[in-house]
Amino acid sequence: MVENLIFIVGTAIIFLGLVMWMASRYKRCPSDKLLVVYGKVAGGKSANCFHGGASFIWPVIQGYQFLDLTPLPIDISLEGALSKQNIRVNTPSTFTVGVSTEPGVMENAAERMLGLGLKEIKELAKDIIFGQMRVVIATMDIEEINADRDKLIANISTGVEVELKKVGLRLINVNVQDITDASGYIDALGQEAASKAIADAKIKVAQAERDGDIGAAEAQRDQRIRVADANARATEGENISEVEIATSNSGRRQKEAEAERAASAAEKVKSAQALQEAYTAEQASEQERAKREKATQYANVVVPAEIEKERIETLAEAAAEETRRKKQGEADGLRSMLEAEAEGVFAQLSRKGEGFAEIVKAAGGNANLASLLLVIEQMPKLVEEQAKAISNLKIDKVTVWDGGSGKDGKGSTADFVSGLVGALPPLHELTKNVGIDLPEYLGKIGELQVKPETDEEPEAEESEVETSAPASETQA
Repeated sequence: MVENLIFIVGTAIIFLGLVMWMASRYKRCPSDKLLVVYGKVAGGKSANCFHGGASFIWPVIQGYQFLDLTPLPIDISLEGALSKQNIRVNTPSTFTVGVSTEPGVMENAAERMLGLGLKEIKELAKDIIFGQMRVVIATMDIEEINADRDKLIANISTGVEVELKKVGLRLINVNVQDITDASGYIDALGQEAASKAIADAKIKVAQAERDGDIGAAEAQRDQRIRVADANARATEGENISEVEIATSNSGRRQKEAEAERAASAAEKVKSAQALQEAYTAEQASEQERAKREKATQYANVVVPAEIEKERIETLAEAAAEETRRKKQGEADGLRSMLEAEAEGVFAQLSRKGEGFAEIVKAAGGNANLASLLLVIEQMPKLVEEQAKAISNLKIDKVTVWDGGSGKDGKGSTADFVSGLVGALPPLHELTKNVGIDLPEYLGKIGELQVKPETDEEPEAEESEVETSAPASETQA
C-alpha cells in the first residue's frame, strides 16, 4: 500500500514538473513586440515571426527573441541636397518609423535587426532616409518642391518605404518642416508671388473705384433725365413762363455740362492713377522676374562651369601626382640597380684583393715573386698573342742582299730566317713595357748600342746597296 502511494506521488510530481517545464517553454507575444523564433523551424525558413499569440519553443534546437515595435522619431537635417536644377536645398524633416508587422517584411526584420537596440535601428533607418531624400530631391525642380509639398512628401514616402522594407521597417509618418536654399531662389519665388498678389489687388481696387464712379455718373444722369421730364410736363401748360423756363433750362444745361465735364475729368484722372499704379507694380514684378532669371542662368551656367573647372584641376593634379610618383619609382629603381652594380664590383674587387693577398702570402710575402707567378700564369696567352702578330702576314716575295760575309764569301737563307726571328720583340721587352722584370734563367737582354744620329746614312747600308756581291732571291 505504501509503495503504491509513493509511486502515485512520484508520478504526480513528475507530471507536474513536466507541465511546469512545458509552460515555461510556451512563450506569449505582447502586442507591442514581435516574437522571433529561430533555429530549426518548419518550411526551411531562417526564423518564424509572431505578432500576438504564442508559440512553443523547443529546447536545444530552438531559441527566441523579441523585437520592439515602439515608433522611432528621427530628425533628418538634410542640407545641401542637389535639386534637378543643380541648386542646393535644405529640407529639415522628421520621420517616424517602426518595425513592420507585415508578413514577409517581419522576416526581413528578424534577419537584419535581431539583437539590435532601438538606437542602432534608428541610425540604420536614418542612413537609408538620408540617401532616399537626396535621390527624390534630385528628380524635382525647385518650383515643384516649393509649391507642391504633397507631391514631395508622396515621392519621399514611396522611395523611403521601399528601402525600409528591405530591412524590415515601415514608414509611419513624414513631416517636412521647411524648405530653404542657400542661393535665395525660393525667397525670390516668394517675393515674386507677393508682388504679383499686390499688383492684382491694386488693379481690383482701381477697377472697383472706376465702377463706383461710373455708377454714380449713371445715377446722376437718370436723375437729370427724370427731372427734365417732370419739368417738361410742368411747363406744358405754362406758355407764359416758357421764356423764363427756356432761360432757366439754358443755365441749367450749362451747369450740367460743366458738372459732366468735371466728372469726366475726375474719372479719367482716377483711371490714369490706377493704370500708373498697375504699371508700377508690373515694373517691380518684371524686375523681380529678371532677378530670378539671373539666378537661374547663374545656377545653370556658372555653377556647372565652376564644377567642371574644379574637376579639370583635380584631374590635372592627379595626373601630375601620377607622373611624379612614376618618375620617383624609375629613379628609385635606377638607384637600386646602380647600388647593386656597385656592390657587385666592390665584391669582385674585394675577392680579387683577397686572392692577391693569398698569392703574396703563398710567395712568402715577396710581392715581386707573387707578380712573377701571375705573369708566368699568363705567359702562354702572351706567347699566343705574339705568334698571332705574324701569323696573318702575307709575304709574296723576300729579297735578301748579302755582302758575302759568310763562309767563302756566301750567305745562306737559314741565316736570314734566324735573323728575322731574332728581330721579333723579345719576351723581356714585352714584359718590360708593362713594368715587369723576368728572372735571368728566362734569358737576358743585351745592352742596346746607341748610335749617334747624323744626317748621313750608315756606311753599312751604303755598302749593302752599292756592293755588287752575288745575291740570292727567294720566293715565298
